[in-house]
Amino acid sequence: MSLIRQLWLLLLATVMVGVLGSALVTVGSARGYLETQLRLKNSDNAQALALTLSQQNGDLALAELAISAQFDTGFYERISLRGPEGQMLVERLGAAEPTEVPTWFRGLVPIQSLPGVAQVSDGWRSLGTLEVVSASSFALDDLWQSSLRSAGWLVLIGLLAGALGSLVLRRIRAPLQATVDQARAIVERRFVTVPEPRVPELRQLSRAMNAMVQRLQAVFGEQGAQLEALRQQAQTDPLTGLSNRSHFLAQLSSMLVREDTPRAGVLLLARVHDLAGLNRNAGHAATDALLQTLALSLRSATAGGAAPMTGRLNGADFAVQAADADAAHVAAVLQTAVKTALKPWTGVRVAIGAVSWRAGDSVATLMQAADAALVRAETQDGFGLAVDGLSETNAETALGESGWRLLLRQALERGDAQLGSFPVIGRDARLLHLESPLRLRLHEGGAFEPAARWLPWVLRSQFSASTDLLAVRLALEQIALDGVPRGVNLAADSLADSGFLASLRGLVSAHAQAARVLWLEVGERAAVEQLPVLRDLGQQLRPLGVQLGLEHAGERLARIDRLYEAGLDYVKLDGALASGLAQDSTRADFVRGLAWTLHGLEIRVLAEGVADAADAQALWACGLDGITGPWVSTQPLR
Repeated sequence: MSLIRQLWLLLLATVMVGVLGSALVTVGSARGYLETQLRLKNSDNAQALALTLSQQNGDLALAELAISAQFDTGFYERISLRGPEGQMLVERLGAAEPTEVPTWFRGLVPIQSLPGVAQVSDGWRSLGTLEVVSASSFALDDLWQSSLRSAGWLVLIGLLAGALGSLVLRRIRAPLQATVDQARAIVERRFVTVPEPRVPELRQLSRAMNAMVQRLQAVFGEQGAQLEALRQQAQTDPLTGLSNRSHFLAQLSSMLVREDTPRAGVLLLARVHDLAGLNRNAGHAATDALLQTLALSLRSATAGGAAPMTGRLNGADFAVQAADADAAHVAAVLQTAVKTALKPWTGVRVAIGAVSWRAGDSVATLMQAADAALVRAETQDGFGLAVDGLSETNAETALGESGWRLLLRQALERGDAQLGSFPVIGRDARLLHLESPLRLRLHEGGAFEPAARWLPWVLRSQFSASTDLLAVRLALEQIALDGVPRGVNLAADSLADSGFLASLRGLVSAHAQAARVLWLEVGERAAVEQLPVLRDLGQQLRPLGVQLGLEHAGERLARIDRLYEAGLDYVKLDGALASGLAQDSTRADFVRGLAWTLHGLEIRVLAEGVADAADAQALWACGLDGITGPWVSTQPLR
């Protein structure tokens, strides 16, 4: 039984005992008072009548006449006169008076009318004994009416006491409920503080809970700072803050093989000529300042592009990747930015080589082509530039935005799509779920195209919400058929659509059984830029059994403020973290710390892009709960 219910019962019992006790005391006091009044009346009337009879000189007829006169003028039950030897001389008896008093009340609270006794004498000669008994029915009526009035007042007082007690209990219950909600919020990985109540005991409880919440927030903040330090150590160049060589190449490799990668882009290499000579002539500090300025100019020049990446490959070499961009244009912009930034350093030469890429290209091939372009640029004076563009016509660009919009609208209206299937397995090699990227058939009778071909145009045409709803519907229908859990990724642009969440909830509610094994994931950018929307998504879908997670995570995960409030069930680390993990102990330390922190928040940690058994074993050693990637697709499932 809850504490509040016990307090309610205690309050009710106290009020009832008070009311019943007061009623008993009031009725008992009134009964005693009325019996006393009847006894005094009987005594006084007996004495007065006896005095009258004593003056009759023993005339029995006159005595009977006086007794009758007294009996008829009052309310008496009995008046009797007995002789000296006890014989009855005169007796008048009254009939029972009608009364509205219930029988149970008369039996429970009877009123006794004690007889008044007086001696009748003639001088020194005793003539007899007179007894006067007044009728008690009128006293009983009065007692009944006064009891009703008293009961009414006592009930009213009891109700007022109950109302006052209710207010007091509400004041007690409010901070208790706030504390309960605070504890539930901690379980749900939301840390909130509550106002301290005025009740001293409850104030101490709320103060202790608030202190615990603040301590937990501080602990997770410290862990986030430690993870960010590990990330910086594992992924960035300490001098420039850009991605180091291993991380940049891992990012590039992961992007080229993902289905949701941009269709094409440009890779640029920049090299500072004779860095060792600059270091000797200008000094270490000046050279460091030059490299930092160059890094800032490279990062700033590509900041507005789609999924830009910037890294320092070694002492003098830098790399830039920009998706959905023209190689010649990006290279020219980058050359201008570098020239402007390095004006204070005279005699500095920077060569830039650029090469276009397409999804599916290998990193080794791209780096060789970019290096070849860089060699040609180095033969030029000053800030040399060499660009190798795409040799084939860009059919996607030739269609134009209106053409793509028409193709996509028609495909979505037809529902002409299917889902891919890539297994995600746990430590015991059992299937956790199937990654199910959407593939659209743009032309009737044609092939189903991966997202790399049409996703940029979906985002540009603002069809992401419709596309994601189609993917979720297909996943739910497939689950209903075979019962296999499936995961679908949602675009950040869909979360920004005002009607998307309501439509998604309606769709999931309509497939309540299948929704219990549905996994939905959003990109890391959504957690950074749309944390409130992500939290609302979790609050709406998690009661239906849907698992919510982040995909391609790791680059900015440690910097997401209040990640513990996002309501995530799992985090899927980007392939750039998994690739080559077995040979990179620093990155392994970062992944291990990240997994430990997320497990502390009761968030499962998965990894994508696992390409070989060594990386898989390294990930298991770091404490991950599941993996997916090319290597996983070749393994037998349990």
